Parts: sequence; C-alpha cells; structure tokens
Amino acid sequence: MDHTSTNRKKLLIKGEMAVLLRGLIIGKVLTLLVIGGLFWWLIWPRLLVSNIANSSNSLSSQSLNTVSSATLAFQKATGIPIGSFKYGGSTAWAPIRQLVDSQIQNARPELQLYYIEPTNASPGSGSGIRMLLDGQLDFAQSSRPLTIEESTTAKQRGFTLEQRRVGIDGIAVVVNSSLTVPGLTIDQLQQIYQGQITNWKQLDGPNLPITPFAQRPQDSDTTIFSSNKSNNNKDLNNQAFSSHVKYVYSTTQALRQISKTPGGLYYASARTVVPQCSVKPLPLGHTPTALIPPYREPKVSDQECPQKRNQLNTEAIKNGSYPLTTDLFVIIKHNNGREQQAGEAYARLLLTDQGQKAIEQAGFIRVR
Repeated sequence: MDHTSTNRKKLLIKGEMAVLLRGLIIGKVLTLLVIGGLFWWLIWPRLLVSNIANSSNSLSSQSLNTVSSATLAFQKATGIPIGSFKYGGSTAWAPIRQLVDSQIQNARPELQLYYIEPTNASPGSGSGIRMLLDGQLDFAQSSRPLTIEESTTAKQRGFTLEQRRVGIDGIAVVVNSSLTVPGLTIDQLQQIYQGQITNWKQLDGPNLPITPFAQRPQDSDTTIFSSNKSNNNKDLNNQAFSSHVKYVYSTTQALRQISKTPGGLYYASARTVVPQCSVKPLPLGHTPTALIPPYREPKVSDQECPQKRNQLNTEAIKNGSYPLTTDLFVIIKHNNGREQQAGEAYARLLLTDQGQKAIEQAGFIRVR
C-alpha cells in the first residue's frame, strides 16, 4: 500500500471520529435540555402553589392583624366584671346593640349582656330607666336625659343615677309620602303636639287635618320640646301633649299608621326612620328660611326606594346645623354593686377609640 493511500485512510478515520464526537456532544446537550425541561415542568406547579400559599398566608396574617387591632381597644379596657348582666331601654340603640355590642362580646366574652324588653310597656328610654329603678336591669340605654322625677325616685331608693354620654343621634320628623309641605320649624313642631296647629294649610300645605303620633311620654325615647342642654332633668310628663295626639306602642307601629293616614306625622331617631320607604322625612329649622333635611341631598324618590334609600345627613348633625338632635346615654346605677360595675364598664368600652368608631359604623355621631 502506497503512502498516499495510507494518508487518505487516516483522514477518513479522523473525519468519522469528528462527526461521531460532534454527534455525542449534541446528543448530550439535547439530553440535558430535555431533562432540564422535564424537571422545570414538574417543579414549576409546586413553586407556583408554594407562592400562592405564601401569599394566602400573608393575606391571612394581615386579616388576622386587622381583626386583632379592631378589638385591641376593647381587650385593653380594664375593670370589666365577669358574669351575666341585663340591660334595656331605647329602641334608637338597636343598631348599636346589633353591631357594637356584638364586637364587645367577641372581644370580652366574660361580660355577658342580655337585652330585656319591658313586659307591661312599650320599649324605650323611659321604660328602660323605670326597669333600672325597679331592679329589673343592671344598666339602661337612653336617647334622652334623665328627668327630675327619675333622679328623685333613685335617691328615695338609696342610690343615684348617672347619665354618661357616648353618642349623638338626630331626631327626624316623618309624614305621609303623599303630603306636600316644605318643612317645619321647631316651634311649629311643638305647636302641633300641643294642639295649637291642627291643619296642614296653616303650614303652607293642603287643607288636611294633622294627625300627630307619639309614644307615651313616660315610655318615649326622646323629647322635642327643648334642646338637650336645657332639657336635662325636665319632667317629660309636663310636655302637655294635646288630646289630638294618638299614642303608639313603637316606631314600627307609628310608621304603619302614617302610611295609612294622609295627614299623619311622627318623630323618632333619624337613624331609624330616614331610610324608610313608606314615609317622607321633612326638613327642619329654627326659621322657615333655614330648613335642613335629615337626609343627604338629593332626596331619593319613592320610585327609587328600596333599591336606593335616603342616607342620614351626618355632616349636618355633626356640625350642629341640623336643629333637632339628642344625646345617647348609658344610665348607670350608683349603688357600689355589680350593677354599677357593669354600667361603668359598658360606658368605658363605648368611649374607647374602637367603641366610638363602631358607634359611627352603626350610623351615629361620636362624642370623642
């Protein structure tokens, strides 16, 4: 075999080896890519699930922190007695009992609160205070100040009553939805209930007799005959309602009667009656030219309700431009007993930052 032939064989062998080596390298690279892709395909869902779980845990922690901070003020309150306590009173307090008291119960389960209704009277501030005087309640909720008679009765029985202010509510006047009248002044409202104004034509309305409804003064939630500051210790039995006033058991009954009485009129907690579809809330003022509505304008029409409802004019109540408001009081029985401890503890809880925020959430105005 000549030298040229030998060289050709060597070159051929080298070429084949180079091709083989290149194929092996490419094969290994492809194998690594396949294995890597398979690994990523298998591990990616787990990483995704892990990230989602971590995010969920983070959100859950944030939610728990929010809940914890929401009840922190209630949990920090001191002097909370242990046991079951009975309370009752104002129907205007119903949103507070539903929202605020439930938060208190969750944060302070050692303080068990039970709402008690009167057996022989309509529920209200007056009946609640009377039950407190008679030993049927440990403390009471009121949307009007104490009267001279109530304070005197307490002293005669060997203890005193304290009214501790925790919130503010507006008082709204509502009429039949079909009645067209611009509004009322506070003096006109009082004259209606005293029997001095008896027809809506005297108030730029139709020739229609006025039918005023009210709870009995001794049971009622509030009074319309004077401002809160001058009304303290005023005897509600001396309000001199006229014989034209028709008494009702509750606000619910009054609203039903007004919806059937073209000339009907009633006053109650604005938080309770302003959103109602069956009646019309009236603007009020100290003068006929300065009437302020208890609802936020524009007023919701009858056709829009109940899909939309009137909202409380909280800004006007808060800044004092709305002329008819009432304070919300916890009535505390000072007898150095468990009743006093419960009443004072409940008032302290409502006056914490969290308590005041919850009172706002319930639709009332905070006092601090």
